[in-house]
Amino acid sequence: MARVGNSIIKGIEVGEVINLLNKAYADEWLAYYQYYIEEKVVKGIMKDAAIAELNQHAADELRHADMVAQRILQLGGTPLLNPKEWFVHTNCGYEEPKNFDVVAILEDAIKGEQCAIKTYSEIVDITRGKDIVTYDIVSQILADEVEHEEDLAALHEDISEFVQDIKAVIR
Repeated sequence: MARVGNSIIKGIEVGEVINLLNKAYADEWLAYYQYYIEEKVVKGIMKDAAIAELNQHAADELRHADMVAQRILQLGGTPLLNPKEWFVHTNCGYEEPKNFDVVAILEDAIKGEQCAIKTYSEIVDITRGKDIVTYDIVSQILADEVEHEEDLAALHEDISEFVQDIKAVIR
């Protein structure tokens, strides 16, 4: 544990930061798995574009989990060690895909990103001016999550418009 590094944290307990980060850590692993499995089962029009997006987001979520785990360790904590704990500590939860249609998969992914944005926004607010290192790490992750939501929403919109255009031509 970095004693001097932790001494710069003011106005918030290190244990509280570790708890917040462990919850985010659980979210990242569950998001990684969600993207990983969705890219395997997705079906429908323009699925290749969705697969590429889901694959990239899965890699980003795994990178986020690593960033969060490293910060937990710097603070003297231990990242959640058992995947069963992810379901107990998650902010955003996990629901397995039931509808493999590309539009439904993208809608589920967008909901996940919106929850991540909310979670990281709260951590940014809590750590602002109190723990600059955690604040910086979480701000970077938050920026990625905002970009993910935008990417997924744009793809969802493109596919939905394409399907509507096809339906109009068929009628």
